[in-house]
Order: sequence, then structure tokens, then C-alpha cells
Amino acid sequence: MLRKIVIIGPESTGKSTLCEMLAQHYATEWCPEFAREWLLTNGRDYQFDDLLTIAKGQIALEEEYSEKVGSRESGVGRREDGKSESLKDGKSESNPAALGMSKGESVTTTSDNNNASPDSGLPTINSTPQFLFLDTDMQVMKVWCEYVFGDCHTWILNRIADRPYDLYLLCKPDLPWVQDELREYPDEKPRQELYHIYRDMLIQQHVPWVEISGGYEERLEKAVQAVDSLLV
Repeated sequence: MLRKIVIIGPESTGKSTLCEMLAQHYATEWCPEFAREWLLTNGRDYQFDDLLTIAKGQIALEEEYSEKVGSRESGVGRREDGKSESLKDGKSESNPAALGMSKGESVTTTSDNNNASPDSGLPTINSTPQFLFLDTDMQVMKVWCEYVFGDCHTWILNRIADRPYDLYLLCKPDLPWVQDELREYPDEKPRQELYHIYRDMLIQQHVPWVEISGGYEERLEKAVQAVDSLLV
């Protein structure tokens, strides 16, 4: 069973760091932002339609990581050439910048063993939930579209409606601002505005969410407590 946890919040609130720390804590994967690689490749002068391209790239990247975690759950993956390979080492082969471009072999899950019995000699699916931590989702893309361009692509809205998640972690902007070549809002005013936009959005939807604040270790402790609640 795959549980997806989305980490959201304004820029420079430790989202990627928290994703990485949580993935290490639970010995699993985390899905980075497709937007970062896209902007590094294409520049910061993006247009409204570019955000749709980024959104589609993000969905493709999320699906790739979902397959990776699902394959690790059974311990066996299958390459496109039909050969089996072990995924127990958890090594990542994904490259966000390569999505939508030419790629090498990708790993997909096998469904042959889903119903294997303990005595069949085949690997069985572990009933313990597997976690995938996401550095962004389509709610973030919606906020990005509307905050910058005052509109949102219908495709993004449809993905919000049909993609379920298990938990949101909202990172509060109480960490010091860290300069980054891709960050757009160093001033406190837009950071607070975006934080309250995200908070209002979470209040109005049905998925559980928890506010994450404090230093990095305190953030991790609060996040682990929230994620562990999914196991109860």
C-alpha cells in the first residue's frame, strides 16, 4: 500500500530538505520538483503555457517514483526489455530533466506476484504501507498559476480532482531566507501571502494536513509524528 505525503509551502521553507530527511527516516524515496530542472534548462522567463508543461512533467515524475516505490515493496522490478532486476538497493535512476526527452530503460512494477501465496516461492507484497514524499503537487501548480498569471489551466484543476493524497505537510516561513537562483520572492510580504494561500487551500479540502515549523530537527520530529499517525 503506497501512501503519498505532499510537502508544500512558500519558497525557502525547507521543503526539499524535509523531503530528503523523511525519505531517509523511512528508507524510501522522495520525488523532487520537475520545475527546478525545467527552469535551469529553459530559464526563468517562463510563460503561462510553460506551467502546463511543468505540471505534466511533474505528474510523469511522480508516476515514475510511485512505480519505483511500488517495485521496492515486492523487491522485484521489470525493465522494458523484460529482464527482472532487484530494487532492494533503492538506487534511483530517474532524471527530472530527462522527462519528456529520450530516456534509457525505465523500471515498471510487476503484477504477476501480487497474489502469490507465502508457500509459492514467489515474493509477496508487504502489507506495511510504503511512503512516497512529494516536494510539490498540482495544488502548488494551481497556486503558482493563479499567483503569477491570475488563471489556472483546466488540465491542472482536473488532476487535482482525480489524484488522491494521504497527508499534507505545510512548511511555515519561519526559517531564514536562503538565496537561490530560481527563487522569486525574497521579501517577507509575498512569503506570508503565499503561506496563507496554501493554508486556506488546505482548510478547504478533505485531506489531513499538519503545519510544520521550527528548526530543521523540530520540523522533522513534527513531520514524523504526523506521518506515523497514518499507520494507526
